[in-house]
Amino acid sequence: MTTNNNTYHVPVMLHECLEGLNIHPDGVYVDVTFGGGGHSRAIFERLSPKGKLIVFDQDPDAQRNAWEAPNFHFIPANFSFLKNYLRVLGIPQVDGILADLGVSSHQFDAASRGFSIRTNDTLDMRMNQQGELSAKEVVNTYTEEELIKILRKYGEVDYPGKIAGTICRARSKSKLKTTGDLIDVLATIAPKFKEHKFYAQVFQAIRMEVNGEIDVLEKFLLQTTEVIKPEGRLVVMSYHSLEDRLVKNFMKRGNLDGSIEKDFYGNVLKPFTEVTRKPVSPNEEEIERNSRARSAKLRIAARNNG
Repeated sequence: MTTNNNTYHVPVMLHECLEGLNIHPDGVYVDVTFGGGGHSRAIFERLSPKGKLIVFDQDPDAQRNAWEAPNFHFIPANFSFLKNYLRVLGIPQVDGILADLGVSSHQFDAASRGFSIRTNDTLDMRMNQQGELSAKEVVNTYTEEELIKILRKYGEVDYPGKIAGTICRARSKSKLKTTGDLIDVLATIAPKFKEHKFYAQVFQAIRMEVNGEIDVLEKFLLQTTEVIKPEGRLVVMSYHSLEDRLVKNFMKRGNLDGSIEKDFYGNVLKPFTEVTRKPVSPNEEEIERNSRARSAKLRIAARNNG
């Protein structure tokens, strides 16, 4: 097995994630966001030869970080297909699942991927390089109303109408092809001294739309009720308030919208019980070491019996 590849992606809250999974050496675990393999390697090191680790990643770059072992399986697919792929492997249920949502350090830093506001790359932002929708299509073909919707929902920006209108006027003169083109357009309306955060919010909104990140998360969470064994653990780390809200609602209430369902006797029907009532955040030392950990929120839940 290769050494930890921290140049690809520094694993956030590694110790807290491992504690949350409550790993049994002979158990079966899934890391649905393999990336650089930092969390996965640490899980694998705690498993016996009887234990199993299954990992998912749709990014071909991530597969280079995989290793060969009889009890290690790399699935080159989106984790919204979790249940189907586990069924193919003959694994009906697992002891724990880890999801570290968002973009890896490698994806931000890799030339030509178009995730970063710091470089001038093609407007791409696809986590799956085979995906049909790219940032270029979103920026150049979405209607003003569609742009307003994703900017408000995923970017949580002020004045989404102003941003969408500015983009539409600019693209009517010349197609926006690179991240630099988009930054130049946004620079005309960026709030003074807050430009970096503003650009990051707009890029985040476009990226989440390109990759259908909220839809993927919803599908994944709903499948965990069938896939995780009683007393097994669900550990999810998010970096966006919309994602965290979905995870919180699901773990607290058993529903993505936060509504409560009760049985005939008035008992609340929920598949999981929170292990941590409040999200776990990285300490100051970790944030200083890895600035991308700053917005991370970790939630942990255990699967109920029945």
